[in-house]
Amino acid sequence: MLIVETIARVRRDHHVHHKPIKQIARERGLSRNTVRKILRTDMTAFSYERDRQPLPRLGEYVAALERMLEDNQSKNRRERLTLTRMFELLQASGYDGGYDAVRRHARRWRAERVSAGTGVFIPLYFAPGEAYQFDWSHEIVVLGGVTTTIKAAHVRLCHSRAFLVVCYPRETQEMVFDAHDRAFRFFGGSCRRGIYDNMGTAVDAVFAGKERRFNRRFEQLCSHHLVEPVACTPAAGWEKGQVENQVGNVREWFFTPRPRFGSLEELNSWLEEQCRRKMAILAHPEAKDRTVAEVFAEEKAALVAYRGAFDGFHEIQAAASKSALVRFDRNRYSVAAGAANRPVSVRAYADRVVIRQDGGVVAEHKRVFGRDQTVFDPWHYVPALARKPGALRNGAPFRDWDLPPWLASVRRRLGSGDEADRQFVTILTAVVEHGLEAVEAACLEALANGVCTATVILNHVSRQHQPMKAASIATPAALRLTSPPMADCGRYDTLRSMGGHHGTP
Repeated sequence: MLIVETIARVRRDHHVHHKPIKQIARERGLSRNTVRKILRTDMTAFSYERDRQPLPRLGEYVAALERMLEDNQSKNRRERLTLTRMFELLQASGYDGGYDAVRRHARRWRAERVSAGTGVFIPLYFAPGEAYQFDWSHEIVVLGGVTTTIKAAHVRLCHSRAFLVVCYPRETQEMVFDAHDRAFRFFGGSCRRGIYDNMGTAVDAVFAGKERRFNRRFEQLCSHHLVEPVACTPAAGWEKGQVENQVGNVREWFFTPRPRFGSLEELNSWLEEQCRRKMAILAHPEAKDRTVAEVFAEEKAALVAYRGAFDGFHEIQAAASKSALVRFDRNRYSVAAGAANRPVSVRAYADRVVIRQDGGVVAEHKRVFGRDQTVFDPWHYVPALARKPGALRNGAPFRDWDLPPWLASVRRRLGSGDEADRQFVTILTAVVEHGLEAVEAACLEALANGVCTATVILNHVSRQHQPMKAASIATPAALRLTSPPMADCGRYDTLRSMGGHHGTP
């Protein structure tokens, strides 16, 4: 193949130095035909282009290769086949050619699709209040001195570019519900459409085209906030490109370097304030003379008014053990003693766990994350103490029990020992029966009088309750006597005489 420098030298030899073709060919080591080819045209470079690629070995496998390339376009990035894998699949079908032929055809196939417009992205326009986009990202922060990977939920209004970021330990459905509620309260309303990827917490099934079957609870969330959910085409990130770009920007703005906070609540409060501050200084990408906050202030009038909090729980069925514990998310939570050994339903929220049985709440705890943790509420086990007062000293639920101050004072006054335990259990049982406020007043009165025994405290509790007067019952007219009875003791003498007549003493 002739290089540009050789062509330039031949042209100068002939046109400047007036050398004949025979001399040029000898000096430059070229054939005379090649020299003639250079001098017959004014071209300064030559390239060889094949008119037709014969593909002697790939020929009958071209259709199979193009089908694999086409299928790859509809898959997400993790599921796509590499060219090496396609080459192996063709070999398994009988292809005995080389990898280079597969690679060249795939490159040419992609180039043709780009030239046909399939690789072109069309800029999108969204009217005020028309749509928002939702996505997750993984970030690294330091919480309580421990480096932790957390999940950040991103919500972005497509028109004004207003955004909110909220962090959670997981990407579970209850976290999705909580993120939407926080975002809609932050914005003061919701949009008419929500754009999502095909996340498992929202989409149960993906069909051809845009058709999806959304999760029932997720549909309830959207119905509550009057939002129409829309799922993107798999592997078509450009359909929610705004929030995709936001992930990288937010990571640079807020998570580099790693933020340090004592808890997730502190981190989320800081993030909300940072989002407000950033919107106030960021120029809107289309209305460059205005900030995102200024455009958002106008868009608020077009939002669907905030409908109030959605009861965003994820419910599962479970069973309480003999120890009145329910296992959920690799941790255990206590329930009321009466719920032991029976089925329950667990409603998990982003920040708490509510356990129900027979339509009533039998436990509510702050949610914990991690593994193999047990969360006790000592009051759940007080009814069982009536039969086993000795468990007060060694029972796991009562370890490091933070008693109310007045109860702690009574406990100290009672002292230690079996009798002291029985008396204190009697007082705790009274709390379950009469309520904390009534027993507290009784304990304070007993402490003031200097006599703290279970009998005295229960006496004070009973005196707080005035006996109720019995309600009078009106006598129906049908039961009223027509002849009121008269007191006559002589009738008893008559009965005695009648009894003696029959031989009764």
